[in-house]
Amino acid sequence: MAAEDAAARSRTAPLFSPARLLLLSLLSLCLIPSPSLALLGFRPEETGGELSVDDGVLKATEGTRFMLRVYYASSPQRLNRTAGARANAAPWIAFIEEPRPGREGQVHPKRNMCMDKNARSSDIEILGSFKSASSQNSVLVEVLAKDLRRGEKIKYYSMCAFDGSKWEHYRTRDFWVAVVERGAEPDLWLQVLVSVLLLALSALFSGLNLSLLALDPVELQVLQNSGTDKEQKYARKIESVRRHGNYVLCTLLLGNALINAALAVWMCQILGMTWLSTVICAFGIFFIGEILPHSVASRHGLAIASKTIWVTRLLMVLSFPVSYPISKLLDFILHQEISNFYTREKLLEMLRVTDPYHDLVKEELNIIQGALELRTKTVEDVLTPLTDCFMLTSEAVLDFNTMSEIMQSGYTRIPVFENVRSNIVDILFVKDLAFVDPDDCTHLKTITQFYKHPMHCRVNNEGEGDPFYEVMGIVTLEDVIEEIIKSEILDETDLYTDNRSKRRVSHHERKQQDFSIFKLSENEMKVKISPQLLLATHRFLSTEVEPFKPAHLSEKILLRLIKHPSVVQELSYDDKNKLAPQHFLFQRNKPVDYFILLLQGRVEVEFGKEALRFENGAFAYYGVPAIMPTVHRSPSRSSGLDRSDSMLYGGSLGQLNGGGSVYLPDYSVRQLTHLQVIKITRSHYQNALTATRMDSSPQTPDTDARLTDGNTPDPPVPEQSGDLLLPPRETRPSSARTRGQQSSVPHSTSLLNEKNRIVRK
Repeated sequence: MAAEDAAARSRTAPLFSPARLLLLSLLSLCLIPSPSLALLGFRPEETGGELSVDDGVLKATEGTRFMLRVYYASSPQRLNRTAGARANAAPWIAFIEEPRPGREGQVHPKRNMCMDKNARSSDIEILGSFKSASSQNSVLVEVLAKDLRRGEKIKYYSMCAFDGSKWEHYRTRDFWVAVVERGAEPDLWLQVLVSVLLLALSALFSGLNLSLLALDPVELQVLQNSGTDKEQKYARKIESVRRHGNYVLCTLLLGNALINAALAVWMCQILGMTWLSTVICAFGIFFIGEILPHSVASRHGLAIASKTIWVTRLLMVLSFPVSYPISKLLDFILHQEISNFYTREKLLEMLRVTDPYHDLVKEELNIIQGALELRTKTVEDVLTPLTDCFMLTSEAVLDFNTMSEIMQSGYTRIPVFENVRSNIVDILFVKDLAFVDPDDCTHLKTITQFYKHPMHCRVNNEGEGDPFYEVMGIVTLEDVIEEIIKSEILDETDLYTDNRSKRRVSHHERKQQDFSIFKLSENEMKVKISPQLLLATHRFLSTEVEPFKPAHLSEKILLRLIKHPSVVQELSYDDKNKLAPQHFLFQRNKPVDYFILLLQGRVEVEFGKEALRFENGAFAYYGVPAIMPTVHRSPSRSSGLDRSDSMLYGGSLGQLNGGGSVYLPDYSVRQLTHLQVIKITRSHYQNALTATRMDSSPQTPDTDARLTDGNTPDPPVPEQSGDLLLPPRETRPSSARTRGQQSSVPHSTSLLNEKNRIVRK
């Protein structure tokens, strides 16, 4: 109205009076340039529930009241000149209905629709606005989004702002507000379905709580060991979960509390906050959630807990962040869960009372009684006197002789004394020698100080008189077990039946193993192979590989064959050239005349038309047909690829027609690391067979006559005499036993060895 009155007075006054011209000039100087209030944007003060932002458009549910913070900008010069005037006031806000996004230009022309008062929509009502104390260029506007008309799902509105001089229309999507339809109430069937589901979950949690926690861990162990087939199956499923009792308890109670609370809230949403909703909720939880599951679980708890164990595990995982810390707190406060246990006296009394009913025989009862009465036994009757113990001095050196004595003794734990036998300072475990090389001559004290095994020493201070400390003997676990079962345990290392009578074992015929033959001389493969590996290789070939078994080759000749300098080989591996030809031990359809046994390292085997590949390691062997054309396979070793059985006899066996034929493998073997191998050619093996036959065959009178006359018989010479079997052995001092063994070697074998050496030279 003030603006219209000013306009009317301006029309009645003279247009070009001097006073008016002067006033207009002053105003033009003050108002140029005349800035306007421009909107920068807006945002809701709170979102969630009724308000949301989708693709840059603010969406409000119909009938919602919310606060908008509107940001605007004005010229600083104008603010300085007209402080407190209209320039510092907030703009007026209005909304104009817009079509769906993308159709703005089809409905509204290019003219400013905000100038038309009738075009401003009343569906969004501005309830009030006030300046924000925290921000100079923003204003809080309270807005009410009215209900949509019937059939309308969503409506869009753009913002208009009046800056004191004119209305500006902001048609970009950043200034749009959408009013959406409020969601409908859930149907009756959905309300009933959710209520029934919540009651079922409440009953499930109550049933699981009773069926799982009512089972004692000790009872589950008893059922696993002595129950029926079904009970054992159920108990095994439950035992791993029941072991975490407090964790299961917290999980089930937390789930039950959440479900009951959700049921109460759901009933209040359906029926309102009335007494009816409270009664229905309490009645349902009492009868369906408590009485029904307890009555069923108390009778069939084991089966229910077993068949729903997957549900329990899932609930434990879901509630882990809350249940697990609480369960650990309970474990710390309450300690271990208390179960029904029986003392020693109770067990003995139970056996006596139930004697007419159980099926235990007298021996079983004696064993049980001996175990329970072990506390009354004395050590003096079972110990081994110190004079009869196998012991080592702390200054001993772990060379081959010392380690041979340890292996021959048969003990796994050996006392170590210092100065006198009664001063035991350490215990040596035989397993500690697994990585000890006898060639290193390691001091025993180095091994014992490294492992520092505790010594279980006990002192008897009971009885009259002053205590006198003296080491009497050693008690082993075997001695304790013998007292428990009231019977003597005789193994392959025992020499006496017991420690008291010293009666020797009548059937003791154990052959003392002599490991000295595996000790190499200074000049024989000092670096290539150790005595332990030599022993393992010899035993493996003589027991596992058909051509080297005693039926074909004697163990003595086999040992000399393995010791041959050209048999043990070390193959280097080049990582930069993995497919080099020298890395292939065998190649498909390429002739070979040798056998290979892996001692150290790994290889890759490729076979079949599909080029199947797998890796093998130590004690895998290949090329048996190459050295022995006719091999009878044992049915017990016809399966399994772990020792290369599939590769042993692969290839063209039919091509081995004569002595000059070659073996064509149908597989390839490529090394993957540095290798140490046993490589035996066909000539090596044929020489060994000849030596075995000559060693085992008796001398004929003609041969003896020729030997007497000084004539040397010429044994058959192999085709490839360049690869010889028997190397010259180093002459070294030997005992009478060794000399006896050497003298027992047939003279024909010595002649064959001499012949081979002459040919090689």
